[in-house]
Amino acid sequence: MEYGARSKPPMNDQEKIRRVKFVLINPTADFLRAKRNRKPRFKNKYFRFSMLPSLYVVASMPDWVESRIVDEDIEPIDFDIDADIIGLTLMSAVAPRGYEIADRFRKSGKTVILGGYHPSSMIEEALQHCDSICVGEAESNVPTMMEDWRRGQLKKVYDLGRADLRNLPLPPRGLIHRGSYVLADAVQATRGCANRCSFCTICSMYKHQHRTRPVSEVVREVKGLGRYIMFVDDNLTYDREYAIALFKALTPLKKTFFGQTSITIAYDDELLKAAVDCGFKALFMGLESLSKEALKEDQKGFLEPEEYPGLIKKLHENGIMIMASVVFGHDNDTKEVFDRTLRFLLENNVDTLQATVLTPLPGSDLFDKWNRTGRIVDRDWTKYDYSHVVFEPKLMTKKDLEAGHGHVLTEFYSWKNILKRGWKMRKYTNIWQSSRLLLGISLSYRQRIKAKGFDVMASGHASG
Repeated sequence: MEYGARSKPPMNDQEKIRRVKFVLINPTADFLRAKRNRKPRFKNKYFRFSMLPSLYVVASMPDWVESRIVDEDIEPIDFDIDADIIGLTLMSAVAPRGYEIADRFRKSGKTVILGGYHPSSMIEEALQHCDSICVGEAESNVPTMMEDWRRGQLKKVYDLGRADLRNLPLPPRGLIHRGSYVLADAVQATRGCANRCSFCTICSMYKHQHRTRPVSEVVREVKGLGRYIMFVDDNLTYDREYAIALFKALTPLKKTFFGQTSITIAYDDELLKAAVDCGFKALFMGLESLSKEALKEDQKGFLEPEEYPGLIKKLHENGIMIMASVVFGHDNDTKEVFDRTLRFLLENNVDTLQATVLTPLPGSDLFDKWNRTGRIVDRDWTKYDYSHVVFEPKLMTKKDLEAGHGHVLTEFYSWKNILKRGWKMRKYTNIWQSSRLLLGISLSYRQRIKAKGFDVMASGHASG
């Protein structure tokens, strides 16, 4: 991709001298990394849903900064790239790779800035590998950081508070390889979540606040996008009245939407109808556990797992695919939790699954608690990828937990169960419209599971 900047008048020679080149890099795990001279792999499309956070960083830059975005999922990093400033956005699992990249660029004389969830939570650690850290939201910090850099006064840490979500600049979507993402058109209407889920880093990043953009601005942005759009909000319907107003304003556009919300949307007929009328076809939702005790441990006691089957049925009857998240490794989980959960998922025809191992990510309440009590036994950040166990479980071994997690994913995404779900799907949704999403996610998980060493060819022994 070429460098780009927001629309502006032609530059004269003096202005060109002041141009600064900024490259924002998104590192990735080794088994997903695009190698030089190799085309991007199909599986990556369904796991990097959007580059919207990076696009917002670039949109926050002053006009005199020319930006480029590099996603290591789909293209290799050129360490000889022409750039004045290198930015890296890091989650915990890719922090070691990010530090490696940062160190290499700093040795070549480049200024390196780190941002994202991990550096924002592990400031002292991250400062060993960069010149400055953007803590929290780009819109609050980036303009000041760039001005300070130009004056030679770049500070070590910038944490200038919450961004104003009014009049956000439009993301420069031309800077990404659109064909490499299953849903390149991503939008954010709200930020943060006021819930206090113990394992979630969103709470600390956004200070337990849920904020909204003006509905009119979201609608104006959506109008300029394609037919299929992903809302990347962490909890799109947390503010009920806002969500209803947004959905009603979007309805005349006749687009197809995907997003993330709580399963509790199924309790609210008015809110659910507004989402359906608007064009939502699939919702990602955290079921987390079938145990009320485990949900209380997660500080998600407002969920009622005995009501999940009826809520899932209601969502299906309204034509919505269920993209569910479950978490294994709670203190009351025994080895029986895996088959029990798998049976539930198959019997209730949950459409796609994100199954994870409970992970105490830096910045979460869980990390703070277990760090104080000594339950964390592994500080290798590459293992904070939701499939490795970095703590001591109470009622099973670490090996049992990792194996059980792998077993559920392998069985859920066996060909037998994929085909069963596809056959049942015809009863509640447009099979031709939804089959691409179902098949794409399923195939992507099969490839990812295989890359992590699980036997994806196993046939499920739990009945669906």
